[in-house]
Amino acid sequence: MQKGMQSVKTAVSLQRQLFQEVDRIAHEQKIPRSRVFVLALEAYVAQYQNRLLLDQINSVYADAPDATEQKRVKAVRRIHRRIVEGEW
Repeated sequence: MQKGMQSVKTAVSLQRQLFQEVDRIAHEQKIPRSRVFVLALEAYVAQYQNRLLLDQINSVYADAPDATEQKRVKAVRRIHRRIVEGEW
């Protein structure tokens, strides 16, 4: 959590085994138990946001180019070949 950001207290119910594992990790890392929860939630949120972004990217590339786009690509390739012809 960034300094100066307002925090909110909340209560959650956990399975005892998960709570004990978090407690063990906090002790090993020498950080407060609440910090373990914050780190886990930050990682989860980042992973979720990355998944949404990936889904958006995949949806953009899922469609094949239509006939107009294919003609434009061919035209651009022809122009590009003329520009770089003899340079390599």
